[in-house]
Amino acid sequence: MTVPGTEPSQPAESPDDSYIVELVDRVVAARDARAFGELYDRFVERVYRYVYFRTGSHTEAEDLTEQVFLKAWEAIGRYRWQGRPFLAWLYRLAHNAHIDHVRSQRPTTSLTNDERPLDLASPSASVELGRALDAEVIAGALAELTIEQQQVIVMKFIEGLDNEQIAQLMDKREGAIRALQMRALMSMRRVLERQGESGR
Repeated sequence: MTVPGTEPSQPAESPDDSYIVELVDRVVAARDARAFGELYDRFVERVYRYVYFRTGSHTEAEDLTEQVFLKAWEAIGRYRWQGRPFLAWLYRLAHNAHIDHVRSQRPTTSLTNDERPLDLASPSASVELGRALDAEVIAGALAELTIEQQQVIVMKFIEGLDNEQIAQLMDKREGAIRALQMRALMSMRRVLERQGESGR
């Protein structure tokens, strides 16, 4: 796994708060397991939701989330700040874990799970994606988008992040994120129209 960054210290413009920085630095410098546990507690739900929406499976998402944090523990000694949130690094690990998962087996697409129903973090998600759309329909449509379009949709409408945050996490300009989001939504709309869902 390639770890981003080579700079020795955190730049002043880092978007993480000072406590996250302290925790990361403790793990990087001394393999502090307690500090890593705190990072895990703070970010595990975000990583879980990211991979859950991509896989559509509670079990697979849990397995991939654990893989992400195992990879993070293995690689964090080489982590360097690059002016992006620590979560961006975790999302990159999650993205790579998901790609490996897709290559190794055919993913399921159902998002319906009684144990852990999917909650949209953003109030606008219901407007943009359609209040009546079944989660399985959304997952099927999402699977037809490009990887970057999938990432934008998940971060915007599942994580509830704003365009500035998404731009930081994906290392792109806000204008590029807006354009990517528009193309993703238009592509989803075309897919849903083909499936006969557009009038619901």
